[in-house]
Amino acid sequence: MPVPELDAAEIAQLLADHPQWSLAREGKAITRTFQFRDFSEAWGFMSRVALLAEAQDHHPEWFNVYAKVEVTLTTHDAGDVGGLSARDARLARSIDGIV
Repeated sequence: MPVPELDAAEIAQLLADHPQWSLAREGKAITRTFQFRDFSEAWGFMSRVALLAEAQDHHPEWFNVYAKVEVTLTTHDAGDVGGLSARDARLARSIDGIV
């Protein structure tokens, strides 16, 4: 069963609440880049996010090089072809809470 996509007003509110995140993939995802002091700090962040994601049963797409972590959130089963959902908003809020 598809997950409801956020509408335009909900996406605008998501971005207002989380200004460091930006739209990606033609509005079907949000992304944020995190810069840390070193690899160990970046890896610790990723470990904390992994625990949050597992608890929420919603997992990010991410890319890590040394002290940089790029996180993309989207809901693959939202709407007809995927998009942003309340799951993404909840995980973005949780991630922002640990930074």
